[in-house]
Amino acid sequence: MRTALKLSIAASMLLGCGEDLADVAPTLETYGALAEAEYEDSLTAADALAAAIDAFTADPTEASLRDARDAWIAARDPYLQTEAYRYYGGPIEQGDPEHEGELNNWPIDESVIDYVRDGEGERLDTGIVNDDTVIDGATLRAENTAAGETAVTTGYHPIEFLLWGQDDPALEGAGMRPASDYVDAPNAARRATYLGVAAGLVQEELAAVLAEWRDEPGTYRRAMVEGAPRDGLRDVLTGLAEMSGPELAGERIGVALITGDQEDEHSCFSDNTHREIAMDALGVQNVYLGRYVRLDGSTVSGPSLSDLVRSRDADLDDRMRAQLEETARLAGALPGPFDEMILQREGREQLDAVVASLRAQVRIIVEIAALFEITLNVE
Repeated sequence: MRTALKLSIAASMLLGCGEDLADVAPTLETYGALAEAEYEDSLTAADALAAAIDAFTADPTEASLRDARDAWIAARDPYLQTEAYRYYGGPIEQGDPEHEGELNNWPIDESVIDYVRDGEGERLDTGIVNDDTVIDGATLRAENTAAGETAVTTGYHPIEFLLWGQDDPALEGAGMRPASDYVDAPNAARRATYLGVAAGLVQEELAAVLAEWRDEPGTYRRAMVEGAPRDGLRDVLTGLAEMSGPELAGERIGVALITGDQEDEHSCFSDNTHREIAMDALGVQNVYLGRYVRLDGSTVSGPSLSDLVRSRDADLDDRMRAQLEETARLAGALPGPFDEMILQREGREQLDAVVASLRAQVRIIVEIAALFEITLNVE
């Protein structure tokens, strides 16, 4: 992946609270329950995506293509909320290769997958779809980033490209791939095969991560809850800080603001990036408040990090809750499309405001870490 913008912040041990951290365990129990629910919903949504793709490739029409696109967007919502569970070597970063890289690598060189058009609009029949590569799960896994970090062949974004097509800078809006690409265009059957195989791999990866968040003997979740409280709390805070700062404020927003290049947009083919920013911000808020609203409308909740902080420093908890709310408000108000916002003054100001709020959020997370004698080095 690309090098993130760096936010160099260190928490110092200024506000020591002693060694009594017995009240951390219930917070970690809630954290595990939230992770399980969010990954379970991610898998449920991925199952629905795979079914919609099967329906589309069986009968490729503009209507069934819209249904598959809608299913892709719906599948992103719960998955993006899980991204707060990254950056400390947890289940999403395990596997060989690691699950996160198989699910959400970006940016991608779409020419590795299927045809693209050059600057003159000339169609270039490149990629796996248009050569003689065997299209199956093992091959797509083996090819993923084998030719370079942008040579991505698995995960959500190759599926996105196969559903929407290239994001043409000359056109406003998302990609405009026609359903006929799956009917009578060159290599239509191979294109459909790739789409179905890629959807199945997303299901497999999510199932593997979910298994480690089950409340069962021998899982990562049980080891985290039953391990040293400070270590578990450090992991939780690391995930929140890294997602808020280097990843979201830096990699996903800041880089594009600096370059002004739509190729630096996270979900450029679908123009879903503005919503994805909001979902990532919501994922951080979920963890801190100890609650998650599931796809079926039910709520998973329990003793929270907010409760833990409040028992020691009510003012710090108030500031964190207010900052999370401000970030959620600003991110939720982004109108999109992201690639147009980065080129307009008003859009850039809105994105700058989100970045500033996220950076303030990181500074408060660092304070929270210090409250528990935890040092965070957030680049």
